[in-house]
Amino acid sequence: MRPHSDVSILSLYYPPDPTGIAPYAGALAVGLTKIGHHVTAHVSHPHYPDWAIREGYGQWTRIECLDGVEVRRRLHYVPRTPRGVRRLVSEISFGVRLVFARWGRPRVVIAVSPPLFAAALAVLRLRLTPRRPLSILWVQDIYTLGLAEIAEGGRLALSITRWVESQTLRAADQVVVIHQRFADFVTREFGVAASRVVVIRNWTHLPPSEPVDAPVAKARLGWPENVTLAVHTGNMGAKQGLENIVDAARAADERGAPVHFVLVGDGGERRGLEERARGVSRLTFVDPLGDAEYRLALGAADVLIVNEKPGVSAMAVPSKLTSYFDAGRPVVAATDPGGITASEVAAADAGVVVNAGDPDAMLDAVLKVGADPKAGARWGANGRRYRESVLDQEAAIERWANLIGEIGAARRLE
Repeated sequence: MRPHSDVSILSLYYPPDPTGIAPYAGALAVGLTKIGHHVTAHVSHPHYPDWAIREGYGQWTRIECLDGVEVRRRLHYVPRTPRGVRRLVSEISFGVRLVFARWGRPRVVIAVSPPLFAAALAVLRLRLTPRRPLSILWVQDIYTLGLAEIAEGGRLALSITRWVESQTLRAADQVVVIHQRFADFVTREFGVAASRVVVIRNWTHLPPSEPVDAPVAKARLGWPENVTLAVHTGNMGAKQGLENIVDAARAADERGAPVHFVLVGDGGERRGLEERARGVSRLTFVDPLGDAEYRLALGAADVLIVNEKPGVSAMAVPSKLTSYFDAGRPVVAATDPGGITASEVAAADAGVVVNAGDPDAMLDAVLKVGADPKAGARWGANGRRYRESVLDQEAAIERWANLIGEIGAARRLE
């Protein structure tokens, strides 16, 4: 039987934020609580992916209990347009709140990155704390790769970010990454000892269920029928490069193609995307959905789309893939053929990959997959099997619990 610990999770994103890192941070907190750990989540107020604090929240500090987890929310700067300096100030403002917060006496602290600069401040505080708790850095994205791949910031910004990221990773007692390629990168490029790096895959945050009947789901949502319905869900940010989908929908208009694209979600780029899409009839924007409607949206799709900006290949593993695979629908991924996203789709044998930034190639792929229901069903079934065998939530929480027990035991032997 494992000894139980007081665990603190530090995360900018947390439920009821519906997408991105939030569902994973929330599920980990609840999962550890259910097996006997006392978990406190030090988080922000819900604001993602629309980058506006949800109505009813916004107090300087708010304490609540969600599913047995003590959740301490702290107000920080939330920019309406989360780019460049504004994004940096947002992260640092949250990090400062964490540094001066009362954490109690946890035995283990799990800091989530992103936000990198908030996590760096938290890890720095831990290093300066007498009789400090064990620190685990949970890496969801690699910032150094992100800046390079989306060409945001200059050479100085990249150098500073690389230094902060490498120092933060090396200062943590343990580093958890969500893909083997991340593990290879942080050991090779940042000099983190391989013995301190563990791969624990993200999982689908949707509870197990039977696949949804597509015609029924389309009817309940009021979405177009008798066409190939291509759905993209999640954050509308810079790295998604969703202009590609807008342009594919415009090309579909020009061709009179039997397809309709749906963009579900919100984010810093949505306003610009809506401007770009003016006059395009084969594209609909839909606000973020709750779990039940989100499942319907996935089930309504004939094709589920992952889209990344040209150049993005190794910085992140799209969290939407876990839910896409769970839905049992074929995937069309517009991305770097040699990148992580393409490798995940290939590993699951769950769909097809086309080059990023090529709207005609995307449109052709969507039409081809939509016209071959037998192949689509095979890819969808493959994705669901991959979700059940590789991306299972219970298995991931078990690995987390074992890791906490192992590093706790190692500390007691020191």
